[in-house]
Amino acid sequence: MTEAQKRIAMVGVLLTLILAVLDQNIVSTASWSIVRELDPVHGLERLPWLITAYSLAATAALPLYGKLCDVYGAKQVYLGAVGLFLAGSALCGAAQDMGQLVAFRAVQGLGGGGLMSVTMVVAAHLFPPQKRASAGGAGGLIAGLGLVAGPLLGGVFTDHVTWRWIFYLNLPVGLFVLVSAAAVIRLGDGGLRHRIDYLGAGLVATAACLMLLVVEWGGKTYAWDSATLLSLIALDVVLFAAFAWRQLTAAEPILPFSMFRDPTLRIALPLQFLTALGMAGGIFYTIVYLQAAAGVKATESGLYLIPMAIGMVASGTISGVLIGRGRDTKPFLVAGMACVTASMVLLSRLEADTSAWTLRFDLFVMGVGFGMVLGIIVLLVQNSAPPSQLGVATTSIRFAQVLGSALGAAVFGILLNRATAAHLPPGFRAGSLTGALRPEVREQAVGALVSGVHVVFQSAAGVMAAALLLAIFLKTSPALPADPPAPQRVKV
Repeated sequence: MTEAQKRIAMVGVLLTLILAVLDQNIVSTASWSIVRELDPVHGLERLPWLITAYSLAATAALPLYGKLCDVYGAKQVYLGAVGLFLAGSALCGAAQDMGQLVAFRAVQGLGGGGLMSVTMVVAAHLFPPQKRASAGGAGGLIAGLGLVAGPLLGGVFTDHVTWRWIFYLNLPVGLFVLVSAAAVIRLGDGGLRHRIDYLGAGLVATAACLMLLVVEWGGKTYAWDSATLLSLIALDVVLFAAFAWRQLTAAEPILPFSMFRDPTLRIALPLQFLTALGMAGGIFYTIVYLQAAAGVKATESGLYLIPMAIGMVASGTISGVLIGRGRDTKPFLVAGMACVTASMVLLSRLEADTSAWTLRFDLFVMGVGFGMVLGIIVLLVQNSAPPSQLGVATTSIRFAQVLGSALGAAVFGILLNRATAAHLPPGFRAGSLTGALRPEVREQAVGALVSGVHVVFQSAAGVMAAALLLAIFLKTSPALPADPPAPQRVKV
């Protein structure tokens, strides 16, 4: 490939990463409008699954994509993942009820899982090892900006067009990616006849789905000590144990346990899981608070995230430059985790009449933290993994991220619903918040919702504090320089 072709291909790679992250978060701002239109009575209760369906499908498909790249070639799998994602987007835009929308979001997630993993494989082919650190940092920063841009774009479409365009927007961007990738990408990989561990992928996907069902049903649909729930928990334990056994005995496991011999990888995977879980309680439930408690419109609620984007870009740019010059990554990672933890504590003190500038400051602190965290964990894993396991290690860290996001969306949604319901008057449903209420009733309902938001952010702060502790114990090494040192001449 020529340098011009590589630049065009990298633009497409970054666009696919933006699409994957954007569509996972763009629904947050539009969620209130979606609930009112498709299911005003039970929509709030199903809201967590609107987010979880996408993440769960991506989690189930993600472990397979790395092996499929070895067998069929990264370019072919890349194009297939983008095509599946676009098909799911078109179906979501045409959904007529919440059930259809959740199902189509799962289709979208199957393609999105490929976008989040195959892009890293394609980027590895486009750049030599010495330049992957800077490329990975750019990808992480753009992914972080996608987290902020998603709710903002969702609000614009919801207020001025229709929420359906948050899905239709993917079509022209995705078509550009398909055409440009098909025309310029030339990779020499693929054609290797490896065994694909479909059994291992199926076991972990089923176990993950069952785990989320247990969290969703526990204490609400079924009592925690009921025979049904205890049976599901026991089955889930068996499935995870079967997955572990499969990884120990499979000829080519999707998650080789030998990776955990490395001290960096041993901590980085649970660190990524906890970070993603904590992030799920940040942006999404800030938007819920703004629209439901503070009465802010969808577009305006997205604008509240601009300070977060400023903090993210500033800290991400500064830390990226310094790491590129050889600075150790650990101080930035620890400082970022500390900022995110502090921001969650600050957000847990929100009230219905909290000043807008106070909220903006809290989100700025969160952005500063995420700017120093996003991309660094992936960089550490890629620097520590042996060349023979680079693809598996990258896929594993993405798997931990998506699983953490899926579980976080479900857990925090349940916490919000239950904490809110505990403060509502008898017979009053949380879903009634979407309708018109008498002033005195609305005041009580908003107070109940704010109490639920407190629980969400307090829990997220605890998760991020655990992640901070892991970051302190993480062993790191300096980032590779952008260009290898020139060989020295030896005088004879």
